[in-house]
Amino acid sequence: MASVKTYVTKLKSFVILFFSPILLLPLIILIPDKFARCAYVIILMAIYWCTDVIPVAITSLLPALLFPLLKVLDSKQVCMQYMKDTNMLFLGSLTVAVAVERWKLHKRIALRMLLYVGTQPSRLMLGFMFVTAFLSMWISNTATTAMMMPIVEAMLEQIVATHAALDTCQGTLELSDKAKAGEFPGNQVMFEDITVQKQEDEDTKNMYKAMHLCVCYAASIGGTATLTGTGPNVVLLGQMQELFPDSKEVLNFASWFGYAFPNMLIMLMLSWLWLQCFYMGSKFKKSCICCGQKKQSTKKLAFKVLQEEHKKLGPLTYPEYNVLFCFVLLIILWFSRDPGFTPGWLSIAWVDGRTNYVTDATVAIFVAILLFIVPSQKPKFNFSSQTEEERKIPFYPPPLLDWKYTQEKMPWSIVLLLGGGFAMAKGCETSGLSEWMARHMEPLNSMKPSTITLVLSCLIALITECTSNVATTTLFLPIFAAMARSIGIHPLYVMIPCAMSASLAFMLPVATPPNAIVFAYGHLKIVDMVKTGSVMNFIGVACVFLSVNTWGRSLFKLDEFPDWANSTSINT
Repeated sequence: MASVKTYVTKLKSFVILFFSPILLLPLIILIPDKFARCAYVIILMAIYWCTDVIPVAITSLLPALLFPLLKVLDSKQVCMQYMKDTNMLFLGSLTVAVAVERWKLHKRIALRMLLYVGTQPSRLMLGFMFVTAFLSMWISNTATTAMMMPIVEAMLEQIVATHAALDTCQGTLELSDKAKAGEFPGNQVMFEDITVQKQEDEDTKNMYKAMHLCVCYAASIGGTATLTGTGPNVVLLGQMQELFPDSKEVLNFASWFGYAFPNMLIMLMLSWLWLQCFYMGSKFKKSCICCGQKKQSTKKLAFKVLQEEHKKLGPLTYPEYNVLFCFVLLIILWFSRDPGFTPGWLSIAWVDGRTNYVTDATVAIFVAILLFIVPSQKPKFNFSSQTEEERKIPFYPPPLLDWKYTQEKMPWSIVLLLGGGFAMAKGCETSGLSEWMARHMEPLNSMKPSTITLVLSCLIALITECTSNVATTTLFLPIFAAMARSIGIHPLYVMIPCAMSASLAFMLPVATPPNAIVFAYGHLKIVDMVKTGSVMNFIGVACVFLSVNTWGRSLFKLDEFPDWANSTSINT
């Protein structure tokens, strides 16, 4: 009897978690009405709440997932009871990022990609930039920079130490050879050695500066490629829904990626070329790390450092496999929901007239909930061979995430900041402040739309250097939207450059957290960041101007004034 009781206790959580939804299914099959589907969700939540098989807070998110899937309410209606649909999208994506960071999957991805890129200095820099940009597309720019910088620093320290040892060895041999040959004009040799040493020290400093700056720049650039990659993009999505509720889903994950990803690649390549020219130009190619024995030692050493860091991680673990599965599932569901060029899975059962029940937020919440269910260890099925102590342990292992860890790592301040931004946009629109400010920007009305785009991009890029990019986007987007409506141009023609330019904070350490993290390592001065950052701002603005006026025009139909732009949240 005691044995049966032990097994029941052991399997209780597993049975409740997975069999409760299945046993309740006849309710919605036999009674195909909306109230029955709603009752299904309520009963399931009650069971989960009472038994605590998953965290209470995560159970509370079930309506945000199940109501849209069961067509009780659409995602925007449900999310509004918690927070805006955009905030829920951001919250779900942040939860996935927390799981990736917890199990260090991002570090494994980074090191593996760097090993494939190669260890030639120019290729290594490009590798660091692409890896950092890729990770910043999915997890926060701050976390990406904080993770990449120790790898960069360890590699540079090892390279410099090895070159110092080679210099000492080669210097001894050269002096010995010259002494034997009778060619030893002391002062001249000393002068030449000091000059060479100064040049090598300068080149080493430049290498440090270039490698450090490439990480923080790539983190900011990479975040622009996805809707959830950086705060200004999320603000743009939320304010589009707030200011133009009839715009439907002009902006979604797939459409934004189609526009922003090519722009990110161009910006990344131009940034790499600029850093190469400024810090690792012709003088650097002649220096110690790019010729002869030192060139080979640098490559071998860099490869060795990467290999050692990768070996420390060991083989891919069970939780890493599961996090990777959830991460890939999230991306696939986002892209395939409503890709635009072909019907997505949304059209199968979740479109009813003009109502789209499922949004990108629904997908993000689904994967976020999944992370609190998918196990972090393999379940043990060998009940007969288990000891008495092992039988007392629950059959279903702990999930990939627990609520306590998620609470500690979740940047709630950003969620609240976004909420404050949306409230500000609503206030500006309702009070007429946006319209008033738009009317007083008459000098812009006589300009061409492309010129307006350029002027506004430069303005936002400069302002962002001194304040939060989210705050800047939040403040100016309603104004630019009202201005666009008043002069009859597509609102996205000015709103997209505003959001994109808000991520172009390259000149000052205080401009963005990645800059501050890199600056804290002590190898850069403010004047270094200003010099390179000013050109980076120019590159960024030029890329935004190019993308908006080329493929952005055709993708979002920016040459036409849309009907939904005449309908605002007020008259709705």
